[in-house]
Amino acid sequence: MGAIALVLAVPVAAQTVTDGDTLRFGKERVRLWGIDAPEIHQRCPDRWLAGIEATRKMRELVKGHHVACDNRGYDRYGRMVGLCRADGVDIQAAMVRAGMAWAFVRYSSDYVREEEQAKADRLGVHAHGCEPAWEWRARSAVKTGS
Repeated sequence: MGAIALVLAVPVAAQTVTDGDTLRFGKERVRLWGIDAPEIHQRCPDRWLAGIEATRKMRELVKGHHVACDNRGYDRYGRMVGLCRADGVDIQAAMVRAGMAWAFVRYSSDYVREEEQAKADRLGVHAHGCEPAWEWRARSAVKTGS
């Protein structure tokens, strides 16, 4: 028997944006595949509210659209890792292309070209000298001792 991929498809407005790289569909939390967005409390050196802006952009991308996610597995927090589309548009690519997330090359090289273009165009996090989210989390964990 072959494996069956779970596809999570929900009607318009049935999803909730948690942050720039996480959606919630009822009780199911979905971490977006291949990207890492700024954490909700993350600010850049110039005080730009990177996490809030990334969350705002994600809301803009999914609002009023039918969102479907292909299951790529589960992360260590039990969240489904999904390749998600809003009316067929790759949400991950749109976030990286807008400079609101980084290609998470630790897990995938899918969005490297979009990140290179966002850097060249100095969009979002690339215009504000933001530290990648994975570095910010590591540094914040050291400060808080967690």
